[in-house]
Amino acid sequence: MPPAPHLHCDRSELPAHRSELAAFEPDAAIDCRALTRADAETALAALPVAIRLVVVSSLDVYRAFGAAIEGQETDPVPLDEDSPVQSERYPYRDKSPDRYDYDKLDVEDVYLPRGATSLRLPMVYGPRDYQLREEFILRRVRAGRTRIPVGAGTWLACRGYVGDIARGARLVLESVSTKGMTLNLCEDRTYSMAMWSRMILEAAGSNAELVRVADELLPEDLKPTGTMTQHIAASARRASKWLGWTTSDPAETLRATVRWHLDHPPSNPDPDFSADDRALETA
Repeated sequence: MPPAPHLHCDRSELPAHRSELAAFEPDAAIDCRALTRADAETALAALPVAIRLVVVSSLDVYRAFGAAIEGQETDPVPLDEDSPVQSERYPYRDKSPDRYDYDKLDVEDVYLPRGATSLRLPMVYGPRDYQLREEFILRRVRAGRTRIPVGAGTWLACRGYVGDIARGARLVLESVSTKGMTLNLCEDRTYSMAMWSRMILEAAGSNAELVRVADELLPEDLKPTGTMTQHIAASARRASKWLGWTTSDPAETLRATVRWHLDHPPSNPDPDFSADDRALETA
């Protein structure tokens, strides 16, 4: 990309740079990292008024997501933008101390009244994914494991390729018809965990066998391959209708993703497969 004026600072320091931000004369702003109400309020206090606003949200705003965490079932799928959202805020308050005040509904409550468009994202995969969403299989491929314990693998959890998500965000920035809307951005076909696992192995060129074991014996990082009561498949029909947004072929994007992550392994891989061995002894 060509050089461009830029500002690096902590989010908390943004209001002190309000005049510098105004000097950019921005047409639009996209907030990719507002995790709390305070994050959203801080950004809006610093940005010029009357510019196009987009905020990145998450499918975890839906009631179904909370049900999946709690092992319950509350909603049919696919989830759309009119599906019920969580009635209780702060879903990670008792589960992840660093996300005590995290809640994307709080973020949307701040942004949507300002005419922003909220993009509700699924599990986003692709090159440079810091969450390493394929690592539950790839760490075993790198280690030369020939048998991998898995559960029923029936869970449907929608995904989105990073390039498609970026294109959707650009389309929203260029659109005035979606002001004040919430939009799901996700692939229009959702693969089960079992099928996605097989696709990862194929993309990696591995002949490893997926071996069914009891859910209670699954290693922690393989728990999502077990029995999950609530599916998280979603629909992006609204984005398709208003933006003409489409997604790439997941088989191709997964191959590109797997190639990148095999070429760029984590710097601190977990070498312990004792839980795998214990589970496989029962198969």
